[in-house]
Amino acid sequence: MKATDGNPDYYATYESPLGPITLQSDGKSLTALYFGLHEQETFGCSPLEIFTRTRQELDEYFSGKRKTFSIPLETRGTPFQKQVWDALLEIPYGETRSYEDIAIRIGKPKACRAIGMANNRNKIGIIIPCHRVIGKNGLLVGYAGGLDKKIGLLELEKKFL
Repeated sequence: MKATDGNPDYYATYESPLGPITLQSDGKSLTALYFGLHEQETFGCSPLEIFTRTRQELDEYFSGKRKTFSIPLETRGTPFQKQVWDALLEIPYGETRSYEDIAIRIGKPKACRAIGMANNRNKIGIIIPCHRVIGKNGLLVGYAGGLDKKIGLLELEKKFL
């Protein structure tokens, strides 16, 4: 698989308490984090530092020792999507926001559906915490990794508050 800029992507697997996660990198930054194992073409054979750091930070997150991540990220999306993802990074650990809250935060109060679509296109789940976005009525709606994963992540964060 090639990145959209023509550079190769690298892959690694992380065994999380919620099941296997596939990590993707451009060699310097994390570009995606997928629940489950994904077909991949791996370039290079030496482990990348970004994968070592990501695994360490995920271990700390799942054990309740890490509330924010510091690994470099490279998001691939439209300017609007990136604006939404930046707003997601501002949601504190253990808290939730509605799609409407995010729309208001980015200055587009009528863009709730577009916020939902941008959330769905987030390729770096957990680290860009789209699991912390819920329906206005408090209901858990949609999650690319599956609602069971969203529930698991929210329960994990509540446990370690």
